[in-house]
Amino acid sequence: MSDITDKTPLGLPCLRIDALAKVTGQARYTDDIPMAGMCYAKYVRSPIAHGFVKSIDYRAALEIPGVITVFTWKDVPDIAFATAGHAWTLEPAKQDVADRFLLTNHVRHFGDAVAIVVARDELTAEKAAETVVVTWDELPVITSPKAALAVDATAIHEGGNLLKRSEVSTNNPQAAIKTADYQFSGNFQTPIIQHCHMEGVTCFAWMEQPDRITIVSSTQIPHIVRRVVAQALDMSWSKVRVIKPYIGGGFGNKQDVLEEPMAAFLTLKLGGIPVKVLISREECFFASRTRHAFSIDAHLGISSEGILKGFELDVLSNTGAYASHGHSIASAGGSKISWLYPRSAYGYRATTAYTNLPSAGAMRGYGAPQVVFALESLLDDAAAALNLDPVDVRLLNAAREGDINTLYNRAINSAGLIECLKLGREKFGWDERKTACLQTQGDVRRGVGVACFSYTSNTWPVGVEISSVRLVLNQDGIVNLQSGATEVGQGADTVFAQMVAQTMGMPFNMVHTISTQDTDITPFDPGAFASRQSYVTAPALREAAQILRQKILHHAALMLHLPEINLTIINGNIVLETRPAQTLLSVADLAMDSFYHPQNGGQLSAESSFKTQTNPPTYGCTFVDVTVDIPLCKVTINRILNLHDSGRILNPILAEGQVHGGMGMGIGWALFEELIVDEKSGVVRNPNLLDYKMPTMPDLPDLECAFVDTYEPQSAYGHKALGEPPIISPAAAIRNAVRMATGVAINTLPLTPKRLFQEFVDAGLIKG
Repeated sequence: MSDITDKTPLGLPCLRIDALAKVTGQARYTDDIPMAGMCYAKYVRSPIAHGFVKSIDYRAALEIPGVITVFTWKDVPDIAFATAGHAWTLEPAKQDVADRFLLTNHVRHFGDAVAIVVARDELTAEKAAETVVVTWDELPVITSPKAALAVDATAIHEGGNLLKRSEVSTNNPQAAIKTADYQFSGNFQTPIIQHCHMEGVTCFAWMEQPDRITIVSSTQIPHIVRRVVAQALDMSWSKVRVIKPYIGGGFGNKQDVLEEPMAAFLTLKLGGIPVKVLISREECFFASRTRHAFSIDAHLGISSEGILKGFELDVLSNTGAYASHGHSIASAGGSKISWLYPRSAYGYRATTAYTNLPSAGAMRGYGAPQVVFALESLLDDAAAALNLDPVDVRLLNAAREGDINTLYNRAINSAGLIECLKLGREKFGWDERKTACLQTQGDVRRGVGVACFSYTSNTWPVGVEISSVRLVLNQDGIVNLQSGATEVGQGADTVFAQMVAQTMGMPFNMVHTISTQDTDITPFDPGAFASRQSYVTAPALREAAQILRQKILHHAALMLHLPEINLTIINGNIVLETRPAQTLLSVADLAMDSFYHPQNGGQLSAESSFKTQTNPPTYGCTFVDVTVDIPLCKVTINRILNLHDSGRILNPILAEGQVHGGMGMGIGWALFEELIVDEKSGVVRNPNLLDYKMPTMPDLPDLECAFVDTYEPQSAYGHKALGEPPIISPAAAIRNAVRMATGVAINTLPLTPKRLFQEFVDAGLIKG
């Protein structure tokens, strides 16, 4: 493996640069970083989902040895702030909704925080928090968006329960549907789920100077955390420093600013002592973020030959108690699938409402899994009703290179969806499997399913897409790479090093990516979200690498007394363009001369900051073969295959790992996971990894993936997004396979035995 690692250009496999540190335990995460005198904070949380604090008594907590103090909502700044991890915008109308306070006396969900205890150790803080006595004035609890939007609904926020509505359409979809040969409709429901990242939500803060706060946090968005903390505490942004070490997963939960403002407030109030705020796994389920539950009314019109004439989706999104990413997720889901079948008319309406549920935020796929589930399920129902092959229908309608997305009036420059479908049909053996499945009878039946998706490669033009990079040549010829883009497990640091190595002509092992982000030092970047980092950071990386390469060649020309134009760098050596096999000088020797020559040179470095204004779509599909045991109400996946058009694949090993991870999460969403909330009380019933049924390795089948080779001309290296797309289409494909096997179209996720039992009883397959 070392030979592969040392000299790997883009497009070939190489070992992740952080792999050994992570598997051997050398990697240091937020909770692995000790600090002398660390104190710990624990929240006092609401056992009710909606109401006001009538009184609070924390005298008993203060009497416990080791307790430093207790703060309530009365002690925190009266400043509302937004927590969503979006790039800042100068347009007030587009800024995130500021509806959060550090603590509140108006609790809006089960587990909302009204006070916090600080103690010398974590256990003492936890025990002291349990002694705080709160009396409540309860209000009606609303858990569904439909009820929240009723005329007589109790207001959860002063402005009411409607967060926002939006609507887009192209080519008169209602008329296209109405005049089509056939019309199909359905309502689709997706559940609340939680991210369940391995590392919990944790951070700590301290002050080294009277007016400067430093925060160490497990976050995907260190530069955004700095800004939001400063806004929450009414400070200058530059007075807040955020450090992000290794991170144990986030999947969008840590694309919110979670506990960092509280940690900063506590150290500020307590004279700068280090204070850690970490929440338990149970608290993560109701006090961090979840995936939005969607209710979707879908309509489509289709010709007898299977040509999709038009489709409309009407989404009702449940954002929970606070806005967080709020309506942007419902809106984004519609924009991301507008690239899928661009030759048909398209309409999308979205409404987002507050309820008394845990706050929903960003999660892998950002609205696309929900809307793809509805669209691809309804399209499959239409194909079945018309006796058309589901793959053939998608081949007829799939995006092609040269198509125009009329919603944005933008051309599609690379589209490999048709190739994905054709390759999947062959590799999966679709035709043979479908024939065999249609012949199964009895209580145990088989079915195959397929579903497609489209996604995008960043947030432009909705968000400002900026990336920044710094490269520094060390004395030994190693290049240090600093970027504000955060490694959160997706392999970004490795791919960045590959990009720089290839552009400069250096071996891969001579580029050192500095994984830790520090907002006082690291160049600016919003962070890890929207599957944006490899695409958005690449132009800055390439430009900085080209600048540093040219500086190296300039110094080499001085040393060798040769024209600079005749020199190049190959495998870390200076050579003549015309004699690439003959080494004239190593970059390592050049670096020493640059640093220590009495007159010439200096430290060679390069910086680049780039704003991306392109956003190409990425495509793919899932094929799945399932067995359904009708009496047991059990679905078993026999085979599942994901195919992706992500442009040029930069590192096949990392790409395969991304796809496998996304497929596993997609299967969990389809068959296992659901945060269960009591509809009347708003209490979360399964806030732990025992009762919340997340699949583990024995629950998952062998995961297969393949890639089609396309090249995106707008991209610095021909690539497109890959991080989130693998999660999008498995659920719809599994649902479609279950429908083929049983004849029952189940439009509500997850397909648990409980759900299947009721559906099969209603369909007359089993007796209730």
